[in-house]
Amino acid sequence: MKHRAVHARHQRGMALLLAMIVVALVTAAAAAMVWQQERAVAIEGAERARAQSTWILNGALDWARLILREDERTARRNGNAVDSLDEPWAQPLAEARLASFLAADRDNNADSGPEAFISGAIEDAQSRLNLQGLVNANGQVDKPLQEALARLVQLAGAPADATDQLVAAVQGSPTAESAAQVAAGASGVPIVALRPTRWNELAWFGVSPATLARLAPFADLLPQPSPVNVNTAPREVLAAAIPQLDLGAAERIVQQRQRQPFRSLAELQPLLPPGVEAQPQRLAVASQLFHVAGRLRLEERVLEERSLLLRRDGRVDVLQREKRSFALPPP
Repeated sequence: MKHRAVHARHQRGMALLLAMIVVALVTAAAAAMVWQQERAVAIEGAERARAQSTWILNGALDWARLILREDERTARRNGNAVDSLDEPWAQPLAEARLASFLAADRDNNADSGPEAFISGAIEDAQSRLNLQGLVNANGQVDKPLQEALARLVQLAGAPADATDQLVAAVQGSPTAESAAQVAAGASGVPIVALRPTRWNELAWFGVSPATLARLAPFADLLPQPSPVNVNTAPREVLAAAIPQLDLGAAERIVQQRQRQPFRSLAELQPLLPPGVEAQPQRLAVASQLFHVAGRLRLEERVLEERSLLLRRDGRVDVLQREKRSFALPPP
């Protein structure tokens, strides 16, 4: 009897241990399933938010293209091809709740989705000094543009050697370290000089980020050469682009265009220094290249996009698009 009792207790103990193991396995499997489900839901939510943000910014970009196209049509009808800062395209869109644009039935739809806020602006890319064309296909430097860049570097308070650095960067000159490696036989593949295509890429060729940041409001590197629009350029750019023009005279040009935009370079000529002629390849009163900046704030995430548009012959084409996404810091 005593042996049977011990055997029965042993069997009960084994059954209890087996039951505990089964419960532990089921709990672990259930926890894994819940974690996988939560992860799948999080991934799906992030993908949905990314897709929604992309579609919203695509719509904002199409809206900007429509505004620029209508502006060109209006100018053609009026026979006045002028782009100035008092036109509708130049008015920025302050941050606004997206539902105020999309909800036709505000009572039913305005509060049904997540909090999303959108803002944006269209900026004349030709309001800056364009360094494209500073160096031609044969590597020769455009002296008037180089002199304009030197004046701009001085006016912007950039380092004195920034002009030479920018010229070398636009030429796509290899860095001294890479050239030394090739000369020492470290690589059997010759270095091919690749020229930068965007402003930020100039940092790859030795121009310091601080110099680029200081010059960014006044200079740019666009895909094609372009004149400076005297109706939109700041006074520093005007003083750099027009020889012998000081900041005081540039300020008078800015005040004059605020009263009445220049409809031709002939109207600008009386305000220029004696002996200086407004050249169409350097100056203009209308623009073809525009930057469009869009910003979407969706809950704790922010998606920013910057595009470069070319408006020509009734078309507005997208030449460049850059995006970046980041999380807002906790309050």
